[in-house]
Amino acid sequence: MCCMGTGTGGEPESSGSLRTFGAVSQALREYHGLSREELGELVGYSKHTIASIELGRRMPDPDFIEPAEAALGNTGALRRAAEHLEREPGLASWFRRWARWEKLAINLCTYECRMIPGLLQTEAYVRALAADQLPPLSDPEIEEMWSARTERQRLLHERPNSAFNFILEEHLFLRRTGGVEVTRRLIDHILEIGELRNVELQVMPLVQESHAGLQGPIHLLETPENKWFAYLEGQESGQLITQPKVVSVLQARYARMRSQALTIRDSASLLQRMRGDL
Repeated sequence: MCCMGTGTGGEPESSGSLRTFGAVSQALREYHGLSREELGELVGYSKHTIASIELGRRMPDPDFIEPAEAALGNTGALRRAAEHLEREPGLASWFRRWARWEKLAINLCTYECRMIPGLLQTEAYVRALAADQLPPLSDPEIEEMWSARTERQRLLHERPNSAFNFILEEHLFLRRTGGVEVTRRLIDHILEIGELRNVELQVMPLVQESHAGLQGPIHLLETPENKWFAYLEGQESGQLITQPKVVSVLQARYARMRSQALTIRDSASLLQRMRGDL
């Protein structure tokens, strides 16, 4: 897992309404000659929270708006801006920029050691993951999550000239997330996806003495302009990497893993045996 970084494009994405609300809040604060720390003291929030709201990275809590309105002149501007606040549904804020590039990529490479990647998940698997989410998700949020997954998964079929490579750890299937039936259907789905001409699926065996990916998941993509970018995700955060030197290192690790994982044919055979054992 990787934490948020600086200078790598890792700032979380925000919706237009969040950025607009933040800009209004900042403009009013500066008009009244208040620092973020001073405004925070008036409304009961830290200066860091104020900064996150003004930069459009955080949805303001309901109990922020009225105290902030009072502290900033009771113009009504914050109340009106708050009426239009919305999150972009289904995708984590820090993932949206990568998701937009994903739609244009001519090559996508994904190594996962924590869970089956979103492009390969089934509905039952998504719902099993959602059941363990903390804080708990509402039914509409779970529906948004699945809707976002299905929209992304269309790429596999609608971009036949884009190449997709996946390296998945064997233990992701041995864990049996959601139970035996969920895992059985998941393997069936992944085997079916693996038959697409533009998709390559490899499994990293459970016993592997040499493994170049022990530092965590890796996502790589190549744009139509033949530029490569990387994405690393951790707990409640994501890091978009644009520096060529860092991307090159991750490409080298991924290439080594492709040689260490089972071949495409042997990976399919292993998945079929694992399904038969369920």
